[in-house]
Amino acid sequence: MQEIMEIEEDIVIVGGGIAGLTTALGLHRLGLRSLVLESSESLRITGFALSLWTNAWRALDALGIGNSLREHNPQIPRVQVGSSVSGATSEIESPEKNGRGNEGRCVRRKELLETLERELPHGTLRYSSKVVSIEDTGYRKLLHLADGSTLKTKVLIGCDGVNSLVAKWLGLPKPVYSGRSAIRGFAEYPDGHGFHPSIHIYFEGGVRYGYVPCGANCFYWFCTYNSSLQYDEGMQENPAKMKQFVLSKISQLPKQAAEVVEMTELDSISCSPLKLRLPWNLLLGNISKGNVCVAGDALHPMTPDIGQGGCSALEDGVVLARCLAEALLKKPRNEIQNEEEEYARIQKGLEKFAKERRWRSFSLISAAYVVGFIQETDGKVMRFLREKFLSRFTFSSVWKMADFHCGELNISGSK
Repeated sequence: MQEIMEIEEDIVIVGGGIAGLTTALGLHRLGLRSLVLESSESLRITGFALSLWTNAWRALDALGIGNSLREHNPQIPRVQVGSSVSGATSEIESPEKNGRGNEGRCVRRKELLETLERELPHGTLRYSSKVVSIEDTGYRKLLHLADGSTLKTKVLIGCDGVNSLVAKWLGLPKPVYSGRSAIRGFAEYPDGHGFHPSIHIYFEGGVRYGYVPCGANCFYWFCTYNSSLQYDEGMQENPAKMKQFVLSKISQLPKQAAEVVEMTELDSISCSPLKLRLPWNLLLGNISKGNVCVAGDALHPMTPDIGQGGCSALEDGVVLARCLAEALLKKPRNEIQNEEEEYARIQKGLEKFAKERRWRSFSLISAAYVVGFIQETDGKVMRFLREKFLSRFTFSSVWKMADFHCGELNISGSK
């Protein structure tokens, strides 16, 4: 029989995605060790790539890994917006701020996660470790894993995605379906694609389609659509049908738009429903409770319409690491009198994190939903308004939400 083990850890992070690894690295930079439990057998790279905007690069710089990721991920200076019916297109430049445009780059998810993991001490990330239940044992939480082992921890951080077990334990209501889904793909050009780094986005008939170069040899593309447009219930399990569906919706677009989809291998296409946490649930619910909190998609699942899912997860990790380190390290740990005092410090640190992130998360979820509604609502009036006025309004909202600084990784007044 397999030996049942019980391990004790100071800080356990459930989920080895962007938020989990960012939090672990932030804590490491500040001198705190953590253990990351990842249920899968390897890094989770579903989604292929993501756009990282100004706020994300500020967080990456705080972690000390921004420049290494910039080296082969070129800046995206502009967005090309068009309509597949009217043929109208417009170019929207990144707004200037202090003489510089906002920063945006498309980065492979695999590259981002591997960069974060590479900076962590050996043994920080533990794969094939699925948490199945959480038990309260006074000042510590007892985690029961699928393999029969248990862990006791002083701090529990849930970065376990949209269907978060930790969020459920905190009492946060489940995310809701937005009525839309997204098909995503990643096309590789072995000899290079030769296109300038611009995001191309088209809206029409309840569909939003876009593609962006990800380095010199790859394109990342996406197609979000209203569920009423899905013509085959089995499409979400069939990449060939996904590909055909997208091609049928973009048949009126420039040749390059269809070529990107056609170049995509079937194992590089995925489909998923788009969910969000109702914003008022964040205002009324528990982001933290005692020595437990959530971050990333476990905290603020949102639609992808302003490109802030991964960016905000990076923000969360930096803010959470700083708040927790301030609570534990401002006073030398050997001067903490007992478990009760340590628990109170942890609780105070997590409450500070929750206070900092509550309204930011509320704003991001709300802005993403409104922008998505404007972009995908069909009809002649909405089409006219979108082409003449709303496109610039929605993208100014995107850049405004990205112009945010989560702060540095330092502890003011620490000893």
